Amino acid sequence: MRPIEISPSVLPADFARLGDEIATLEAAGCDRIHWDVMDGVFVPNLTIGPDIVKSCRSFADIMFEAHLMVVNADEMAPLYVDAGCEVVMVHAEACTHLHRSLDNIQKLGAKSGVVLNPHTPADTIQHVLDVTDHVLIMTVNPGFGGQTYIPLVAKIEAVKQMVDTGGHDIDIEVDGGINAETIKECAAAGANVFVSGSALFRYDDRATGVAELKGNAETARS
Repeated sequence: MRPIEISPSVLPADFARLGDEIATLEAAGCDRIHWDVMDGVFVPNLTIGPDIVKSCRSFADIMFEAHLMVVNADEMAPLYVDAGCEVVMVHAEACTHLHRSLDNIQKLGAKSGVVLNPHTPADTIQHVLDVTDHVLIMTVNPGFGGQTYIPLVAKIEAVKQMVDTGGHDIDIEVDGGINAETIKECAAAGANVFVSGSALFRYDDRATGVAELKGNAETARS
């Protein structure tokens, strides 16, 4: 069974002291740092460039993952690998040649991830699982933090079944509205990595938040 991991989105962080915020998240027990990269085209917002990621790489030893909500993922992926991201995730909806895009990320030396918007069927990725290390299921429409969770239990279960049936070595990640309650049904459905932004940053003590999220997920899938 794959370990439960918490990957906080840094969108709610204090960007004036972003490096310190990331160090605090690592100390609190987070397993990864989730960089929400938005281009103002594929999604409405404009967020984090590779130079910001690179400037923060020395503040933590845990994995960095770049979630590219962009229209030109093939051009941007190498920049985020160079910036220190061990995982680069691209949207199925934005990549004309998805298999090639994922394969190219792996050839760069990073783990590849494919992202599905809420409306995108699970079987869209059936034929790219051989070049995928992560599947990220969006439980909000991408582009903003702090949105309301969309329950997509059947979709998580469908991805889990595809992964298990094919014998693939793949993490199943969920992003959007994840808190101490919503994490339970996602974990029970088969997800093992959870992006939490606004909910985690509401805890005065980040370590308490991470422990509660992980504990609820572990209990739900046991």
